[in-house]
Order: sequence, then structure tokens, then C-alpha cells
Amino acid sequence: MISLKSIYNFATATALFKQMTRNNVKFKPIMRLMSTEKKVKQSGGLKIGLIGITAGAIGGTGYSIYKLNEARGHIINETMLHPILKDMPKIEPSRRVKYPNDTSGLKLTLFQYQTCPFCCKVRAFLDYHGISYDVVEVDPVLRQSIRWSEYKKVPILVASYDKGYQQINDSSMIISALSSFLIDNQQTLSQVINFYPSVSFIDDDGTKKVEIMNRYFLMFQGTVPANRTPEDMAEERKWRKWADTKLVHSLSPNVYRTPTEALQAFTWFSDVGEWERLFPAWERALIVYVGAFAMWIIGKRLKSRHNLKDDVRISLYEDCDFWVRSLKKKGTTFMGGSEPNLADLAVFGVLNSIEGCDAFQDVLRNTKIKNWYNKMREKVTSHQSHTLNNA
Repeated sequence: MISLKSIYNFATATALFKQMTRNNVKFKPIMRLMSTEKKVKQSGGLKIGLIGITAGAIGGTGYSIYKLNEARGHIINETMLHPILKDMPKIEPSRRVKYPNDTSGLKLTLFQYQTCPFCCKVRAFLDYHGISYDVVEVDPVLRQSIRWSEYKKVPILVASYDKGYQQINDSSMIISALSSFLIDNQQTLSQVINFYPSVSFIDDDGTKKVEIMNRYFLMFQGTVPANRTPEDMAEERKWRKWADTKLVHSLSPNVYRTPTEALQAFTWFSDVGEWERLFPAWERALIVYVGAFAMWIIGKRLKSRHNLKDDVRISLYEDCDFWVRSLKKKGTTFMGGSEPNLADLAVFGVLNSIEGCDAFQDVLRNTKIKNWYNKMREKVTSHQSHTLNNA
């Protein structure tokens, strides 16, 4: 966690970070300089507090990624379903994505960060199937737009009903539940959601954690689609898990590999997320510079945590080439055959989250994934309302 004292003067931190990226110097002397004692006027207290919140949010996010997939502890005898919420705060969407040929009947709102790989997975699914949805870009500092939710991560998908609002958490569960609903018209979305209960357990550090059961499984009450076999669905689940537990962990150490790359990534995040339009100028600058600084540090820890190679680019290249070799071995354009399946959409979504970063351009130059990725982009952006329903 970055201490409040270390970032008490935002203007100094910003200037130092810019200088650092130009000169490619180490952070250690900068940290000593930033921690020099100065008196802070009372009028600056609010800004300092918000800087502390930002640093805490960024550090907390990085720590959450760092702790992901650690060994699970003891399961508590407690399961939870996903109730329909009676009320939701009226939050104006950042934008609306509308597809004229949408026949899903769903009224969806996606609470997200634009470049979060898990949010990108959900958007890839919705866009590929031509499902309309509203987007709420979550404020990464105060996160006021999700204060109504006990679940504090993104993505959060909310489906509107006559009787209330169905909240769906976790990207893989969101995609599995929506796929099951679209394929099997014998059940409502709320009925589908009940097939994904949450189980509580105590982690090694003594904290209570929640695991969503069946998150990679499609759930049908009617007949399983004729074009799907148990072997086919098992392979799809395998690759979806691979995207979440292997590929995604190569991203941060690569995107934030150097101070310059970290700053370039956050600048692109700001542009594609429209932070300049959606958030105050001081907050955007705070997120970009302090965020880049924090994630450069966290990226190095993640490199060790996930046993990446000393040159982290090689680990990312190997993951991408492994995917391409597996496609070649299968002898199909996509893992789903002639059309993408949920595994294709998951891998595409994860990689799409870094499309504007230096690391992604290196991937295109040094691996063989470019052909598949461009075909996937064409499929996703064509919005052809691909139907999953057998009726």
C-alpha cells in the first residue's frame, strides 16, 4: 500500500513521474524525495484525502489481483442465491449501446471500467450477439456509482424486470448465465441465476471469501442444443478458465513493464474510457499518474506471483502462441469451429483490454495471433445478432 505521506504533494508526484519516464530512472530516490517532511495547509486536506483514496483504490485493486487464485481455505456451511433488488439508484449511463435487431428482450446495464479485461469479456459477448446495453463507467476514485452494491468489483451487470432488478456479478458467471438464458427459452434469467449459488469459505489469511459455483457451466432445463456435445462444452470451459487463470495474469506485468509503458497505458485508458469527459480534470490526472506509478510497482510483484519469465514479454508471447497452436491442431478458424464460441470471446476480450498498449503491438509483431485476432474483431464488431436460441 502506498502511504499517504508518500503522495502528499500531487503536483510534485506528477512532475517527478514525468521526469522519471523521460530519464528511465529508478523509483527509490524519488520515493525518498516524495517522503520529505513538509507542512500541508488545512485547505489542501481534502485533496490529500482524495489522493489517499485513489492510492488505496489502486493498491487494493492490485492486491486483489495479486491474491487471485491462492489456495482456498475451509468452506463454511453457507450458500447464497442472487435475490432480485427492489430498488436501484437512478444513475445516468455514460453511454448507450443499441442494436436494432436485438431480440433478447433484456434490459441491461453494465457497470464497468472500460479497459478491465473482465469487463471487456462481457462487452465482447454482448456485442457479438448484438444485445443492447447501457454502460456506466465507474469512477475509479470514489466509485460512487456502485455504492449501492455490496459487491464492490466490476463488472456488475444489472437486468431490469417489472418486479425489480437482477444483479449479476463476475464476468464468467455473467456470460454463462446469459448464454444459458439465450439458448434455453424455457427458463427466465432469474431462474438461470439460481443455478450459480455462492459458497463462502475462510481464506488462509482468515478472511471470509465468496466463490461462485458453476461459473463456467451452461445450465439448461430443456434440451441441450443439438450442435453441442459434452466434450465440446468441456473444451470450451477449459479454455475459458485458461483465459481467466493464465492469460490474464500475463497482462499487468507487460502493460506496466517500465515506467514509460505504464504511463502510456494509463494515458490510453483515459482516452478510451473518456475520463476527460466523465471525470474532473484533477481526478483524471491523479488516476493517470498515481495509477501508473502504483501499477508499475504492483506489476513487478505480479511477475513473481505468477512465475513469469524475467523478460515478461516472452511469457505473453508464449501464451498467445499456445492459443494459436491449439487452434491449428484443431484445424478450425475459431475454437468454436467456423464461428467463435465462449472461449474465443473470452480470449479476445482479455487481449482487447490492452489493444492500445505498447505490449499489444509487440504481441502482434512477435506472435502469430494477429490473423485470428483480426477475424475475431470483425466478428464482434459486425453485431450480427447471432442467435443462440434453438426455437
